[in-house]
Amino acid sequence: MRLDFIRPLYERQGPYASVYLGAYTGQEREAHWRGVRDPLEKDGADKATLEALDEAALRPVAGLAMFASRGDVVLADSLPKPPGEVGRWSPLPHVTPMLMYRGENVPHIRVIVDHAGAELTVFGGGSPRRAVVEAEDWPLQKTAQGGWSQKRYERAVDETWEKNAVAVAHEIDEQVRRIGPELILVAGEPKSRSYLLHHLNTKSADRVMMVEHGSRADHGQFEEDVERALDQWLDRKRAELLGRHQETSGPTGVARVAHALREGRVQAILVPGELPREIWIGAGGTQLATDPQELRRWGVDEPVKERADSALARAAAMTDAELWFCDGLSDVAAVLRY
Repeated sequence: MRLDFIRPLYERQGPYASVYLGAYTGQEREAHWRGVRDPLEKDGADKATLEALDEAALRPVAGLAMFASRGDVVLADSLPKPPGEVGRWSPLPHVTPMLMYRGENVPHIRVIVDHAGAELTVFGGGSPRRAVVEAEDWPLQKTAQGGWSQKRYERAVDETWEKNAVAVAHEIDEQVRRIGPELILVAGEPKSRSYLLHHLNTKSADRVMMVEHGSRADHGQFEEDVERALDQWLDRKRAELLGRHQETSGPTGVARVAHALREGRVQAILVPGELPREIWIGAGGTQLATDPQELRRWGVDEPVKERADSALARAAAMTDAELWFCDGLSDVAAVLRY
């Protein structure tokens, strides 16, 4: 999981109010928000920050995660299901529950292609974006009319199909250049899929995975096929990262992973889930350690205590490292860049 979307949280100094609310409406939501707000106030949350949360907390959504500091709600995220009620006032935002509920977001492109063009949906770099690509609209259908012009007409139809596939390929190549998706999931008419694969550049073609069902007229099981393909990709990615960690004897445990993060050598952090144990942090994104004296040697005058998972998420976001939740682990681990 890339953490670019939470980076704005670390571009301003805390402390932060981190709030998670379940699915409530009207007076019920207001009462539950009050149950979270009052402890935040007792813990020291300032009036301006609480007032900023007051308005956002009453939005009628299934589940809600909010992070506010110094009078502003810096990030508010609707969650697919309620995470329960949490209110925390701490040096860093408590983002782990939100990350676990969101799950790994795989940047990808969904494509349903046919002779007339394709329907594309891009997931990554913001909200999903849908586009329809069509270049030529005639001739599209082969007929059995016979006669001396039959072969010429069929060749013209094939050329139209291929021109449409070329237009689709160009659009996909452009989206790959812009957002760098991990996967391009393609369904649709077999010959059009073949044309498309032939005209994609190598960088795009290497990301293609064909799925069985779906047409532009009837998506049918397309979405199910896509979700299954994404789950399979995520499972393979976790297995690959765990394998690399084991093969290279990567760092394990908060102390060793923190040291690698300070040196900017971490490609991916692998965590078993929430890590509530306390460690020491400074103001900088990679200033974290299990020993406060170690941070002082790195120039931190006054280390403060914070949850390990919050500190690791900040370090990952600020160093472009990925964060992966892996059930098979007993402690945090890291895959190194070098």
